[in-house]
Amino acid sequence: MRNKFWITILILSIICFIIGIFEPIEFSRYDLNKYILKIGFLLQALYFSQMFWYKNYVQWNKKGINIKVNSFLGKSLSFDQVKTTELNEKTLIITKDNGKKITIDLNEIAESDTRKLNEILVKYTIANTVYN
Repeated sequence: MRNKFWITILILSIICFIIGIFEPIEFSRYDLNKYILKIGFLLQALYFSQMFWYKNYVQWNKKGINIKVNSFLGKSLSFDQVKTTELNEKTLIITKDNGKKITIDLNEIAESDTRKLNEILVKYTIANTVYN
């Protein structure tokens, strides 16, 4: 349900961009296209600011992951940079290729969610991929 809402927001913003930039519809008010374009930008800002609304937030695709846990700004990781992941009780330790360790405190996160986060990291991490 929530994904459908955000996809709708993105589609509306694209439609507003097209109408605002190319002006396929002539309105009686000449500046209405500018307002529609501004609405498109506002919808884009709304979509990309959703990470800042929540205290804890995780978003991923096949290239990388954004993790925000108990902080204002989150960590952005590319899966090909991750060497190992280690989940100790309520602490997730991510070791990158360059040896840098990122420690994420998961004290206020449900056990099922911590397991899911670790499973996502293990599934998409290049270090855990076996090539034949």
